[in-house]
Amino acid sequence: MTDSLTNKLVRDDVRDMVAYQSARRGQSGGTCWLNANEAGGNNQLQINLSNLNRYPDFQPTELVNNYAQYANLPAEQVLATRGADEGIEVLIRTFCASAKDNIVICPPTYGMYAISAKGHNSQTTLVPLTDDLQLDIPALERQVGQCKIVFICSPNNPTGDIINRDDIIRVIELFKDSALVVVDEAYIEFCPECSFAELINTYPNLVVLRTLSKAFALAGLRCGFTLASKDIIAMMSKIIAPYPISQPVAAIASSALTTEGLAIMTNRVQQTLGLRKQLEQFLDKQNWLNKRFQSNTNYVLFNTDLAPQLFSFLTEQGVLIRNQSSQLTLENCLRVSIGSKQEMQQFIDATNAFNQTLNNNQQSN
Repeated sequence: MTDSLTNKLVRDDVRDMVAYQSARRGQSGGTCWLNANEAGGNNQLQINLSNLNRYPDFQPTELVNNYAQYANLPAEQVLATRGADEGIEVLIRTFCASAKDNIVICPPTYGMYAISAKGHNSQTTLVPLTDDLQLDIPALERQVGQCKIVFICSPNNPTGDIINRDDIIRVIELFKDSALVVVDEAYIEFCPECSFAELINTYPNLVVLRTLSKAFALAGLRCGFTLASKDIIAMMSKIIAPYPISQPVAAIASSALTTEGLAIMTNRVQQTLGLRKQLEQFLDKQNWLNKRFQSNTNYVLFNTDLAPQLFSFLTEQGVLIRNQSSQLTLENCLRVSIGSKQEMQQFIDATNAFNQTLNNNQQSN
């Protein structure tokens, strides 16, 4: 197919669409990766690779049962997906009619909600967070009856803050007769007390997204979960691919959800929280720091007038972080993932080298 034919056949909105710039898509190279909110170190697991000539189960029983037990829900209320991203996409494809229905998002927030909607030719309505990074309840109330899905990320990516629990419940109640409210809990293991999974059977329009990519240190596995009423899961099961979870993925993920695997995850979370505190203390000492955002995740967002210079300098040193300056209200904001102890020291050393360069330039002037 020639380029001219491609342009002739492709949807107009897809031709003009700007793809989501993931960490691996937007940045390359580097020796210290602190730009994708991954766990630090190297998580190696051994699995049985026999019977790969057979298709896997649609929803692998052991995997779904293990996660259902972890989430304290019946298995029929759990859908295993290729990362939480597939859960987002399947929700939109299941509940939003193409070129008719729309979703609501609350920026600054995770970019894939809007990208997935665009890919399905659904519209996106922006209801920005308030100045204190909380939900704008009056503005959301005006969207009742105007959308099919409301996405709320808590802890929020990229800011790291928790959305007020009472506000989320208020939104769930506002849309109880007209829309799903999807709470994205990709980072919930870093603040498990904030989860909404326990309310799924109280509110039929509540959906919770989860992943093994963050606290479980399995980003390369691409395994996530959608938690919802059995009716919602049944409808999504009609749309999702026939074999979304490969056998090796199911085996590794199931192992990570055993008693031993959960203990390893919990220990990793505690180590991450300790390293995050050290990073926060380091950032707070920097003369160029304007603001450090409160984090309940495995990353820290901060604001500095020197964001472009610092970002470029770190990249040249092989330390990759994420520039969030293009996000609504986040001009001059950079985000650092919490990696291993060694990786965090590389960030600190490179930042100190940046400071020394600044001092040298000031002295020469």
